[in-house]
Amino acid sequence: MSLIRSTNTKPEIIFRKLLSSALYPLGFRYKIQYKKLPGKPDVVFVAQRTAFFVDGSFWHGYKLKKERQVLSKKYWLPKIKRNMLRDKEVSRQLRKMGWKVIRVWEHDLKKSPQKILKKAKQAILEK
Repeated sequence: MSLIRSTNTKPEIIFRKLLSSALYPLGFRYKIQYKKLPGKPDVVFVAQRTAFFVDGSFWHGYKLKKERQVLSKKYWLPKIKRNMLRDKEVSRQLRKMGWKVIRVWEHDLKKSPQKILKKAKQAILEK
């Protein structure tokens, strides 16, 4: 567990490179691991009040229903469920504060990065 990274993961870096290539020329700047907000979003566009979280499919329970039989009921199942509850609570808090919250799944980022980029651009460019 100590070798698992929580920041600057490969999916986060891929996502940031996508954003930089598309939005940096337009004058948009972002902050990473923004500690001033609940949940420390992975990427934040402060002026646009938009927060992005890049969630790992395993850690945040995307396939929990399928993997439930294989996972340890004493450790992994409660851990992943806590992660999912925390994600919902953090998203709720941020929305209550007036922020747009976009959660990007790791597998979607690998499968269709341009689709994710399009969704991100729409969120940032809309008022």
